[in-house]
Amino acid sequence: MATSLKTVINLMLSASLSNPLDLVTGAAPMEYPYKKTWTNGTTNDKADLVWSDTRTVAASTTDPLDLAGSLSSVYGATLTFVELKAVLVVASTANTNNVRVNRPASNGVPLFLAASDGIDVPPGGCFFWACPADGKVTVTASTGDILNFDNSSSGTSVTYDIVLIGASA
Repeated sequence: MATSLKTVINLMLSASLSNPLDLVTGAAPMEYPYKKTWTNGTTNDKADLVWSDTRTVAASTTDPLDLAGSLSSVYGATLTFVELKAVLVVASTANTNNVRVNRPASNGVPLFLAASDGIDVPPGGCFFWACPADGKVTVTASTGDILNFDNSSSGTSVTYDIVLIGASA
């Protein structure tokens, strides 16, 4: 029996700005929802691969993830991402240092615009990126398949949770 993936992303940003005045309190509530559902497949609005893990990076080191052939599914099958559709990174609140998500200069997945570009995820922070379109972030075995997760400093390790959603073709 072949596996089938259904992905639902529900993100809700809620904020409320208030200003107490003499007789009333002005309020400006705001809610911004983002919802995306992908069915099983490899084209627009589809994904067929998911990988997740909790990982730890020693002080001043790098955790390079090879997205084309080194990750395994929950069933033990080798995963080979050809397209990246979503990335979620959540840094542990217990971290002292940042988790640095970046595109390495050599063989980097083009999630970020240029080699060595990236983003720091501070303790308790998260980084989320999603793209339903087909062919926007291509993973190319041996030349564009590495995503780095660096510990931003020395002294202590960092822990992070990661979820990758993608397509096999």
